[in-house]
Amino acid sequence: MGIVPHVHEVQRLSTTAGGGYFFVKRTMDLALAIVLLVVTIPVFVIVALAIRFDTGGPVIFRQERIRGRRRGSADTWIVEPFTLYKFRTMVVGADSRLHREYITAYIRDDVDRLTALRPERRDGESFRPQHDPRVTHVGRVLRKLSLDELPQLWNVLKGDMGLVGPRPPLQYETELYSPRDFLRLATPQGITGWAQVKGRCSVGFQDLIDRDLEYIEHQSLRFDLKVLLMTVPAVLSRKGAD
Repeated sequence: MGIVPHVHEVQRLSTTAGGGYFFVKRTMDLALAIVLLVVTIPVFVIVALAIRFDTGGPVIFRQERIRGRRRGSADTWIVEPFTLYKFRTMVVGADSRLHREYITAYIRDDVDRLTALRPERRDGESFRPQHDPRVTHVGRVLRKLSLDELPQLWNVLKGDMGLVGPRPPLQYETELYSPRDFLRLATPQGITGWAQVKGRCSVGFQDLIDRDLEYIEHQSLRFDLKVLLMTVPAVLSRKGAD
């Protein structure tokens, strides 16, 4: 698996969050995920029908991502792969080469390549390639409204991730990480996070890392609730979304 073996260890940043925090956080995640799943059942049905009507094929997209998992009571975190669920927003069998090219330019801050992938990008807009031919008509709407992330509530129930935390990266993203970048995995990954509510895909990679590390250093239940409350206007504003 490249430079990230099946199990990899990262040392946690200095933080005020202890074992009690993670226990209460997990309890809160479970309770909110169950409520959200029940409340959004009609949305799941509508989205599933829209995807099948638009392109046919599977409704749910499964993808291997990388997560951080706490190792007992130690200050060490295990970095390992897991299966993430999303509503499918691309054509079946979409080639990953375009995203690999984009993420390489994004992490390396290759301005020329990013500009070529998204000409005339303005401040506040996403760095992602514009008019990605792999994305379906329904998929564009789901991404704009962040509805494609809803199936990750099942990941929360399974314990793969939490509601709040740094977004889980793909394997080939972590192959480009510096030791400092890996520190963003020293906490459970989340559906939403501090970096997402402060700009989503419109911030540069090192800005994203800075915000993820800021979250880890100061994480608390109060901070988590703040991020959850800020997620609603961030999604509705659609800033930095594609």
